[in-house]
Amino acid sequence: MVAFDVRRYRYHVLGIGGAIASLLISQTPTSAIPVRVNRWLQVRQVTGNVTYLERRQSQPARVGQRLTAIGDGLRTTSNSTAQLEVDTGIGFIDVFERTELRIRALSVAPDNGRITHLTLEQGQIRVRTRSFTHEGSELEIETPAGVSGVRGTEFGLGVQPTGQTGTATQAGAVATTAQDQTVMVPGGFQNLMVPGSPPTAPVPLRNDTSLVVRRNFLIEGNVRYVQLVGQVDPVNIVLVDGEQQTVSAVGEFRLTRPAATRTALQIQVITPLGRQQIHEVRLLAPDT
Repeated sequence: MVAFDVRRYRYHVLGIGGAIASLLISQTPTSAIPVRVNRWLQVRQVTGNVTYLERRQSQPARVGQRLTAIGDGLRTTSNSTAQLEVDTGIGFIDVFERTELRIRALSVAPDNGRITHLTLEQGQIRVRTRSFTHEGSELEIETPAGVSGVRGTEFGLGVQPTGQTGTATQAGAVATTAQDQTVMVPGGFQNLMVPGSPPTAPVPLRNDTSLVVRRNFLIEGNVRYVQLVGQVDPVNIVLVDGEQQTVSAVGEFRLTRPAATRTALQIQVITPLGRQQIHEVRLLAPDT
């Protein structure tokens, strides 16, 4: 584990089913002022099918729109992306395809620092922020596995269908928190958060899109099947013919298809920082 300076960082574990009340009653000097302030995230770029989520309504996202209230957000579909700017020029958030990102809190600290808390339920984002000038400033991204907090950095997050979250830090440092434990992920390192477990220790950043596949051939009811067992870096997201797969904490995913000599799958591997590679994998019948 990497030491965590509680005087600079104030993050809370907000896992699914966790007690959120602790955030609301916090009495630290950097607590948010409980009044409405003029805070926002602004849409700077839109590519493809991006939905602007505002309260209980939704509409196609447009450049210039602002997210201002709790619950506002963006949702992207296949082959669609967006970019958000955090007010006062704090930084930018790249929203990748098949992602839903919403506001959890926007407020101002007593020292005029900006407090920005977001929720990433699914998909992938890349965050680039400048160093904060106020001790009270916070930028947190909550996922089903835990919270990632920064004070000036460049990093990426990828969330699996299970909530498992991969963090990769390009520069600066990210504080990953879950199950009452915080692990710092400095620049050039990555780690993993699995729901119900503390964050893993950071390991050197790989940004690796490689794929290793093995095949198990099965026969059921005179029908031949091939089970593909894929191995990737566990922080990566995997799409098979456009559908996101569940990658385990050891980087394994499985799928079964009827065996056919002329059939191939498009397997896309995406790192938390956005590097991606498409692998064409053929389904070979047992007698070939």
